Amino acid sequence: MSLMITDECINCDVCEPECPNNAISQGEEIYQIDPDKCTECVGHFDTPQCQEVCPVDCIPRDPDRVESEDQLMAKYAILMAAKK
Repeated sequence: MSLMITDECINCDVCEPECPNNAISQGEEIYQIDPDKCTECVGHFDTPQCQEVCPVDCIPRDPDRVESEDQLMAKYAILMAAKK
């Protein structure tokens, strides 16, 4: 399941540099997460780093993008292969 940033985002800039997949970027009004790059930090960390640093708790799982741990790991493998 990809994560998403809700409109409660205060644009504090702490989540973007924490994302190992560069899935977080500044949107028109708030930060946004590219679901094709978000692995919930699977393959990198035990917990999503953006959620760990978010001061307003505005980064829940996206209910419209349900993915299993295996699917997230497969996405991680594809993203890492593309970096080579």
